[in-house]
Amino acid sequence: MKVAFNDNEKLRLTLEGILVGIISGVVVSMFRWSIAHSLKLFQGLYIAARTNLGLVIGLVFLMIAIARVVGYLLKKEPNISGSGIPQVEAQLGGEMQMKWWSILWRKFIGGILSIGPGLFLGREGPSIQLGAAVGQGVGDLTHDNVGVNQRVLIASGAAAGLSAAFSAPIAGAMFVLEEVYHNFSPLVWITSLASAVTANVIALYVFGLQPVLQVPYRFSLPIKYYWHLIVLGIILGLMGRLYQVLTLSMPAIYNKTRLPRYLQGIVPLILIVPLGMMVPQFIGGGNEIIVSLEKYGTSLTLMLGLLALRFIFSMISYGSGVPGGIFLPILNLGAIIGAIYAIVMSQLGLLPIYFESNLIIFAMAGYFACISKAPFTAIILVTEMVGSLKHLMPLAVLSLVAYIVVDLLNGAPIYEALKERLNINSDYLNRVSKLNDRLEVPIYEGSSIDGKYIRDIPFPKDILVVAIYRGERQLIPRGDTLVKAGDRLICMVNAGQRARVSQKLKDLINGIN
Repeated sequence: MKVAFNDNEKLRLTLEGILVGIISGVVVSMFRWSIAHSLKLFQGLYIAARTNLGLVIGLVFLMIAIARVVGYLLKKEPNISGSGIPQVEAQLGGEMQMKWWSILWRKFIGGILSIGPGLFLGREGPSIQLGAAVGQGVGDLTHDNVGVNQRVLIASGAAAGLSAAFSAPIAGAMFVLEEVYHNFSPLVWITSLASAVTANVIALYVFGLQPVLQVPYRFSLPIKYYWHLIVLGIILGLMGRLYQVLTLSMPAIYNKTRLPRYLQGIVPLILIVPLGMMVPQFIGGGNEIIVSLEKYGTSLTLMLGLLALRFIFSMISYGSGVPGGIFLPILNLGAIIGAIYAIVMSQLGLLPIYFESNLIIFAMAGYFACISKAPFTAIILVTEMVGSLKHLMPLAVLSLVAYIVVDLLNGAPIYEALKERLNINSDYLNRVSKLNDRLEVPIYEGSSIDGKYIRDIPFPKDILVVAIYRGERQLIPRGDTLVKAGDRLICMVNAGQRARVSQKLKDLINGIN
């Protein structure tokens, strides 16, 4: 396996990333369109069922049938469960391998059947996994189906998926680097960016140029009100940690139903029928709720009830394991918390009510930042989705405060915590144990090996440091080579031990990250 990539190889991977972006853009746009139209259809059915008992019974039987179809898909391919982001993280970490075609079509159908009826699930997680599957498929077709080349294409597909789901190309690339790939490798980011931008062009052609969450606002928040960002950040951090704990607890709660894991989706699918009949405007992923929050008035009772509804049924929906994400529901909950805070402060005379829309926007970023522990992605994502650059400073302040609160409460990134609960199949690791792989390790400021010579660093015995990148310059490591913060170590490892060795290196380097 080659240690470094020349310009021709980088160009080839970038072009392949564009191909991944085109295919992912088409697939995810079809997925996004299907979900939106399915939700409108079901909302109409729920409203009609209010005066038609036969339709109510028909809807219940339809939900049972949908649950059985989704359950069949899950039984055949368990890795389509949930958002799919933890599975993509595990795949990029070398812990598991997916059958991309099996994932692609089953996630597509299962996601539409699960999200379309109105479950409180997002399209973004499945879109990321769909894009990653496309990236893996392109790698197979172009024979980049092993090692680092395949991972780059999978990462670029994940970026394309998020970009097409939210029309947010920069956030798509940033999410892959910050949360999924955990590496700001130039090769990864340029390929991911190319793929994300290409996928976004496809999505814009299908859905138009209007931002996904066009929240209207009239005034920028004055500096004298910035103390509200600290208070709201603390509230979001506490609520974010609660969300993490309950999300991770839901599978154990569902197991008490004694239903097989693949059939547990029957619970939220049956519950959505009466819920859809009562409040059809509040079901689904929640993007329409976000843009309409200001129109609901200043009733604190209504907002608190909406928060309780969205929080509890989001847990019920995602905890069942059906294909669907938590990305958009998290943004939705953050927006509602921001609206509640603005109403309370307005009633106390501490904040004019016309800043409610500002806090809705800020709280979306803060809530996602603390739960996912990906603040840069949160800031960029909300900026792109809202379509305005005027909020960068308050978004940064609120996201930072909420992030610190969750960090102090020992909260781990939600997708990483979910990844640790996956059932990793050891067959794949055994199968690739005869191959070598490339592992790239960044050296952060504050690392325990910053300023040390190679010969003085107790590297694990089963790795070989073959190159050091200092900026764009490649160094051949010798015993007297000094390691500096900002370097990227290129190591050769056994492919079957890649994940274990990577963790050993992280423990050794002990950087501030």
